Amino acid sequence: MGLLTDLRVIYHMVFKPIRGKDHGERLDSFYRGQARDYDAFRRRLLKGREELWGKLERPAGGVWVDMGGGTAANLEYLGSDIGKLHRIYVVDLARSLLEVAEQRVKRHGWTNVTLVHGDATTFCPPEGAADVVTFSYSLTMIPDWFAAIENAWRILRPDGQIGVVDFYISRKYPPPGLVRHPWRTRWFWPCWFATDNVFLSPDHLPYLMWRFQAESLLERRARVPWVPFGRVPYYVFVGRKKVSS
Repeated sequence: MGLLTDLRVIYHMVFKPIRGKDHGERLDSFYRGQARDYDAFRRRLLKGREELWGKLERPAGGVWVDMGGGTAANLEYLGSDIGKLHRIYVVDLARSLLEVAEQRVKRHGWTNVTLVHGDATTFCPPEGAADVVTFSYSLTMIPDWFAAIENAWRILRPDGQIGVVDFYISRKYPPPGLVRHPWRTRWFWPCWFATDNVFLSPDHLPYLMWRFQAESLLERRARVPWVPFGRVPYYVFVGRKKVSS
């Protein structure tokens, strides 16, 4: 990835105004000018995605929904296992990213992948339920993130899996066993990302752990390209739908 490409992405991330009357229009305003460079730059920025996909089951004949799946690049982490699934839905409100996803699907010849211009808070697969639901750096860009998590719980089959990887900050006093970030981390990174309508939250992870039975959790930090100081926190969470007795 060249310097000019990096600068083009950084311009749209940092300097270009984001406009639009609704969330979908604002997403397209943000991504339209950088969509073709999205994957190469995000590969260095968005850590933990391959690790998450490696932890999730590939149920034979199952249904997988990737909420906020954008360019469908995450599906490449499935490798040849993608053929085991009956259907994979990539759901996103940014048409510019779905256009890139369409090219990727054609290039790979994926016949069981369906691209959906839709809302993560309301989408339900035509099959009526999903075996796996994933959010890859999308919860922080969904205003009603709690509704998106509730929708994931609703559409998951009993014993279905959810996988989430995203930026976050800890609560000032997190639940026992979770990482506590210093005040400068909890102040700086939300301010930094909010200019792009990416909202780091102290509540995403505790809510996921309350709503789902946690199977795996990693809390880590990653460097941000072209930012010479600090590392942004991110988590990798795998959970299973709780079924009441």
